[in-house]
Amino acid sequence: MTDPDAHLLIVDDDERIRGLLQKYLIRHGFLVSAARDAAHADHILRGLQFDLIVLDVMMPGEDGVSFCQRIRERHDVPVLLLTAKNEIDDRLAGLGAGADDYLAKPFEPKELLLRINSILRRVPPTEPAQLAPKFLSLGKLRYDVEKGTMWSGDRPVRLTATESRLMRIFSSSLRQPLSRGRLVEDLGRDGGQAQERAVDVQITRLRRKIEADPRQPRYLQTVRGSGYMLAPD
Repeated sequence: MTDPDAHLLIVDDDERIRGLLQKYLIRHGFLVSAARDAAHADHILRGLQFDLIVLDVMMPGEDGVSFCQRIRERHDVPVLLLTAKNEIDDRLAGLGAGADDYLAKPFEPKELLLRINSILRRVPPTEPAQLAPKFLSLGKLRYDVEKGTMWSGDRPVRLTATESRLMRIFSSSLRQPLSRGRLVEDLGRDGGQAQERAVDVQITRLRRKIEADPRQPRYLQTVRGSGYMLAPD
């Protein structure tokens, strides 16, 4: 059974595979971010917490086994390794690096889904940062940082997957301006002006849900020359 609150990070240098996995897992109820390599994933992990990382072994730059070892030094998040290799030595190397499971390519997406859910069932969820507030007050709205849910009184406010990821990103950097480029990277998307314009569109939609007057935002502010900033009560 899928955990609807679970946030996954897909790390794979193949853009096609990255996109297919992201779409498939989102359809099955997960929040999903993506990174193109270990360096990109490092950047995302500095601002967000995840319930599980799906990590390709064969990547340019730092390989997945080495990156898994570094993840294990700093985080308790479960890691599922993907690789085109199927030799026992490679499996042992991945498990020795601290991976929770190992899946050889090619694989059926349904098998990946079963492996992910199996890991999530047996591994406690990642604890939120101790210094981060548990709830944010946005006027009449309340945002649960740990669960990623928003409420207006006792009525839930529905957020799309992208809006939920944006709220998690902003919640990890309260009152700090985040550039459009930074938001694009933290959302796990490839860069470019088109993606930055897409972020502007998502910000506009999110403001319609959290602002009394979206044209004069109080909480999700535009910082001239710097980007956007979340400033709760």
